[in-house]
Amino acid sequence: MFEVGEYVVYGSKGVCQVTDIRHIDISGADKERLYYVLEPLGDANAKVYAPTDNRKIVMRKVISREEADKLISELPEIEMLWVSDEKQREATYKEVMRTCDYRAWVSIVKTLYVRKQERTAQGKKVTALDERYMRVAENELYSELSLTLGIPKNKMEDYIKEKINMV
Repeated sequence: MFEVGEYVVYGSKGVCQVTDIRHIDISGADKERLYYVLEPLGDANAKVYAPTDNRKIVMRKVISREEADKLISELPEIEMLWVSDEKQREATYKEVMRTCDYRAWVSIVKTLYVRKQERTAQGKKVTALDERYMRVAENELYSELSLTLGIPKNKMEDYIKEKINMV
């Protein structure tokens, strides 16, 4: 069970802070069930209510400083997630994003970075699908690393590039 004040990654909502754990009185909600009250990072006005016993949506603690440093140092070795078929690619990316696995997010970012370089070199535009998943994967990854490392999200890409070049 998570504690009030803890940061978690919750499904497609990304990094959230647990602001309360309580029963809720909302239409359609089980009044006997305990819920986490989550506040998505960067949106103090939003509230997410997640059952404490939920097994459908992945919810995990935010990456630790040690895990973040290890992840960044291992970035060059993390495999890409290459899927040739356009329809299968979207399904695969969608499933990977649902796992809330930061290493899998890196795989998507690496793959789409390479695809972007290849398409640009061929004089082609980046596909809307690739753009969308690149944005989503980078946002999830950079939001979590930013919180853990205490570096502004908009500086994460430069920070990572600097660290990788130093290794």
